[in-house]
This record gives sequence, C-alpha cells and structure tokens, in this order.
Amino acid sequence: MTPVSANPSMNQENIRVLLEKARDAWVTQNADALVQLFTKDGELIVPGKRWQGQEKIREEIIQFAQQYSNVKIDIKRIIILGNQAVVEWYYEDTEKASGHRNKADDVIVVDFKEGRISRWREYIDTETPANK
Repeated sequence: MTPVSANPSMNQENIRVLLEKARDAWVTQNADALVQLFTKDGELIVPGKRWQGQEKIREEIIQFAQQYSNVKIDIKRIIILGNQAVVEWYYEDTEKASGHRNKADDVIVVDFKEGRISRWREYIDTETPANK
C-alpha cells in the first residue's frame, strides 16, 4: 500500500521549483513575486526579526530593496522531506548607503502548506569564510 501524502500537490519537484522562484524573487528584489509564494498567514523569520502575513512580508521586502542592491544567491543544496525543505545557499548583497558588500552562508528551513510557503526560517552565518 502506497502512503498518501497530506499534501499531494507538493512533490519534490514542486518544492524545488518554488524554492528557485523564491531565490529569483530575492535576487530581483520582487516583493510581489516573493509574497505570492507564501500562505496568507505565512511567516518569514531572519535573525532578530519575524514577519507574519503577506502584507507585512511585502512591506519588509520593499524596505530591504530600498537599502540593498546587487543581490547574488547561489543555491548549494536542497534537502526535501515531506512538506519541509532545507536550503543551503551562499548570499551576497551591497548596502546602498555605504557600498559595503555583505557576504554570508545561509541555511533556510521551509515549511509548506497548500502549495505555498507557510514558514521560512533563516540561519545566517556572516563569520565563517565560505568555500566557494
């Protein structure tokens, strides 16, 4: 007997595509494209901040885009188990005010519900040098 998924529309390929769309939205700083990937009550957590709901996430991404530019993200790996995924990526952006280039390794734990992201939690490491 084959187990039935609690969310049959979210297979591994669907999840992988959704995560790549999220990366693309971050790179292009497209708040609307990113927000549409989240459930209405979705949650986005980065160190020191928690944004709940599509409108709050949209506001924060727009604010981010006003402060940072030239975003680059290289996905290193994606691990998928059921309706959850872990993404490891290398991230860079430029702070507009200072011109400083920020670089970090980032791991994101993502939960999915009804074909969208319900929770996105980032663990950002700016201290350990990346092996690229």
